[in-house]
Amino acid sequence: MINKLESALVSFKSEIASLVKQADVLNLKAKYLGKQGEISEILKSLKDATVEEKKLIGPKANEIKDTILKLVDETLANIELNEINEKLQANRIDISLTDDMLEKKNVHGGFHPRTLIRQEVEDIFLSMGFEVLDGPHIETEFYNFEALNIPGDHPARDMQDTFWFRDESSPEGNKHLLRTHTSTIQIRGMMDRKPPFKFIAPGTVFRCERTDASHEMVFQQLEGMMVGENISVSNLIYFMKQTLKEIFKRDVEVRLRPGFFPFVEPGFELDIRCQVCAGKGCSVCKQVGWVELLPCGMVHPNVLRAGGVDPEKYNGFAFGLGLDRLVMMKYGIEDIRHLQSGDLRFNSQFKEY
Repeated sequence: MINKLESALVSFKSEIASLVKQADVLNLKAKYLGKQGEISEILKSLKDATVEEKKLIGPKANEIKDTILKLVDETLANIELNEINEKLQANRIDISLTDDMLEKKNVHGGFHPRTLIRQEVEDIFLSMGFEVLDGPHIETEFYNFEALNIPGDHPARDMQDTFWFRDESSPEGNKHLLRTHTSTIQIRGMMDRKPPFKFIAPGTVFRCERTDASHEMVFQQLEGMMVGENISVSNLIYFMKQTLKEIFKRDVEVRLRPGFFPFVEPGFELDIRCQVCAGKGCSVCKQVGWVELLPCGMVHPNVLRAGGVDPEKYNGFAFGLGLDRLVMMKYGIEDIRHLQSGDLRFNSQFKEY
């Protein structure tokens, strides 16, 4: 019986070596290990064997079954790998660029309009002597709220506005969050400098907001600050109007109205006449003809102290410019969600490089 089992194994090895299809391998497996298979037929006579013979035949039969199963698994794996390689070779894509492709206009890429605006605004402020600073996306409660004179009961701390991390064990003021404004960079900037100074801080910010034509959860801001002696609101208005004039290449209609922000006193809202509808009313301006573009004001003494600046000697102004809304105003984009869509047809409308 042992000889028959070993002979069956030799036959199995011979047959499986030439198979290249999964179905054929599975059929061969059934031929030898199925209920009516050759191994099963051989073992039917095991009942007539002596106890000593059974002690030899049983382990041998299990060894041969394991060998057959191992060969089946290895063969199936090799067949599957070969099929995958054949498909990859048949559908191979050559991603290298040829001279012919480079000559075609449609292969040229382009910058996202938000990138174009950000670069333009940075150049404008650099020409006026401002530094450009950067900072981390993940911030502590201190830099995002405490140092900006935002008390613990301020609504901006509620979950509907802020993305918090689960670090309840952190000391008070050190809980982590995704920054809700780039004002955090202003605090870091003040701590690293001595007045007088002026800098801008562009970057991505995150707020837990419901999206619509003019609101997104992830968007870009550009914060700015100027600190020195005898800084006034007139300095603030001059820099803001000059910036908008350089961006739009013409004088644009703006209005300054009172606004409350914990980090400035007095605070203002600088609105721009809607460039999408020319002030007639649309979804972007909420049918009022004006778009909130630039909250600003004179830096609150508490914020100066948090940044290591003596408010008895120095003062200054700060502002926050919404880059996404600025993009919409300049290019007449009616829905902010286009900026995050990833649609190359949208991006291709802008300047190519």
